[in-house]
Amino acid sequence: MTRLELSIAFQTNKTPAEYAALGQLVNGFDFDVVSTYHDLFFQPAIGPLLILAQHLSHARLGPAALNPVTLHPVEIAGQIAFLDAVTGGRAYLGLARGSWMEAVGAAAQRPIARLRECIQMVRYLWSERTDGFNGSVYSVAPGARLQYAPARHDVPITLGTWGERTARAIGPLVQEVKVGGSANPQMIRRMREWLPPHVGVCVGAVSVVDEDGAAARALARREVAMYLGVVARLDATLDDPEWVRRIRAHGRDYASISRDISDAMLDRFAFAGTPRDIVQHVQELYSAGATRVEFGTPHGIDAPSGIRLLGGSVLPQLKDLTGATSPRTEQVL
Repeated sequence: MTRLELSIAFQTNKTPAEYAALGQLVNGFDFDVVSTYHDLFFQPAIGPLLILAQHLSHARLGPAALNPVTLHPVEIAGQIAFLDAVTGGRAYLGLARGSWMEAVGAAAQRPIARLRECIQMVRYLWSERTDGFNGSVYSVAPGARLQYAPARHDVPITLGTWGERTARAIGPLVQEVKVGGSANPQMIRRMREWLPPHVGVCVGAVSVVDEDGAAARALARREVAMYLGVVARLDATLDDPEWVRRIRAHGRDYASISRDISDAMLDRFAFAGTPRDIVQHVQELYSAGATRVEFGTPHGIDAPSGIRLLGGSVLPQLKDLTGATSPRTEQVL
């Protein structure tokens, strides 16, 4: 089977000093990828990524995910090219259609065409061509080009989506599709049906690991409640429409949503429990066809302790599962 990659993601609500400390901590473990979110009204992903890059010596880095509504493709191309130069060719680009755009009057029109042309245009710019790009949404005049030399003429691209239409239309253009907010093996199997075999499938979700498994799951319920009303309706494998309707009817009553999340539903949308629980959960995802699993915030009841448990207890067992080694885990145990 394909080797499973393991990654960790951070929200962009922290200070520069906090990202420096996180980079130093994470670098002691063998995470394959480090991501930062790019959610509306949070700090742009590129800032935290550039700070993390100063302290990460081996992991790939990228945003999960930029969108071509609030960022023009020429800006996306430039940000990722610079990150790629800073990291010595370890950048990746995460793209998605964008969420909550209506809050700033910028809802995406023709989202599939916009994503397709964004990918085509950033690759055109990275290639340093000058013959022009003429799309229905974006264009570059002949002769116009980047005024710097990208470190690479292509950078791996991850598409964030839950949807069949987007996956089928855009999936073949990228290296990987990520289902953000899911930890559901059934959703991986469904996504696999929509994609060519060579395209990887990543899942990422709220993660809370602690030796006190019950406490970890209680916190995960509270964390998941804040976005479950959005993502629950996106999961094509859910067969309980009444539960989805009830979750959405709770609105922002997160306490009620939390009480309405069964153990089985929690495991569809979060990684929660002891290190042993997390290892078993990820093994199920790998068996379903996942090629990357990303552990999202808050990581633990206490974030640094959760990161240490993920890096020092969870990763070594999963690296063994996929035939890889984990040489850095002893550095900070």
